[in-house]
Amino acid sequence: MAKTPETEHPVKAVGYAAHDTTGVLTPFKFSRRATGEKDVRLKVLYCGICHSDLHCAKNDWGITSYPIVPGHEIVGEVTEVGRGVSKFKVGDIVGVGCIVGSCHSCGACTNDLEQYCPKQIQTYGFPYYDGTITRGGYSDHLVTDEHFVLRWPKTLPLDAGAPLLCAGITTYSPLKHYGLDKPGMSIGVVGLGGLGHVAVKMAKAFGAHVTVISTSPAKKKEAIEVLGAENFLNSKDAEEMQAAAFSLDGIIDTVSAAHAIVPLIQCLKPDGKLVMVGIPDKPVDLAVHTLIMGRKIVAGSAMGGLKETQEMLDFSAKHNITADIEVVPIDYLNTAMERLAKGDVRYRFVIDVAKSLKTE
Repeated sequence: MAKTPETEHPVKAVGYAAHDTTGVLTPFKFSRRATGEKDVRLKVLYCGICHSDLHCAKNDWGITSYPIVPGHEIVGEVTEVGRGVSKFKVGDIVGVGCIVGSCHSCGACTNDLEQYCPKQIQTYGFPYYDGTITRGGYSDHLVTDEHFVLRWPKTLPLDAGAPLLCAGITTYSPLKHYGLDKPGMSIGVVGLGGLGHVAVKMAKAFGAHVTVISTSPAKKKEAIEVLGAENFLNSKDAEEMQAAAFSLDGIIDTVSAAHAIVPLIQCLKPDGKLVMVGIPDKPVDLAVHTLIMGRKIVAGSAMGGLKETQEMLDFSAKHNITADIEVVPIDYLNTAMERLAKGDVRYRFVIDVAKSLKTE
């Protein structure tokens, strides 16, 4: 007889799970594996709510296996370590991001690019090495191989820092990899949401001159007066976009809805780079001549590997970079998801798991 989620492992766990495409999250009892030789067990303190959690809960991408416990922006306190663990001890504050497993032997893994390992195991909804499904941070505790656990900088807030484990590394990584991290560069950020507002902060910390590009003119004041961007472009205003032609060294595009990218490419200087980190739900139209006439690049980027994510956390602590958040109890999850779907959050929800999740 097949084991249930509550009996497949020896350690009891509780959390919130979605059970069907409604995406409604309800209390859920399951289990986690015993602490292995290289494992770190942690009590979840805070967990950010990423837009991908909403997509997965509703099976928008067609890959969800129910029941699913989301959450990959996890900050917690170590409660147990395996006898082979060398980097962490009980009482340490740590982070766990989007990945909890990889093959460790492919070219990506040996170059600290676990996010591109073809056998990567994401923090929730993926088969683990033992065949059971990974379950994320909307839960009381987590157990993870120490390789995929991150040291938490002492000066970085736990709640406002949690979203950096996805939004932070997803914007930091392309800025670094594509050489858009040099002081004085002109960088555009498309979309001012969970990813976009962190992208502005990262680019500013690198010393860039930042232009926010948005379909919402109402966000201009926020972009300039609060986040410190130098310029704002209304992407619906053709004259504004035309006036910005050949003005940007690079653009980080965080938008996951279908949108036109040719006007963005036209904003790039020769050799400029448009890096897509959002995932539009429909294919984008690309006029190749806009690339040829300027030797421009349209590229993509996922989250970072573990080495780069640790580097990003340390960089964020040094430059006082955090997400702008609204902390909520875990029983507010479904309301938070509804608001997230409407864009009604500035700019990230973070669950206070430790104080609000009932474990009995």
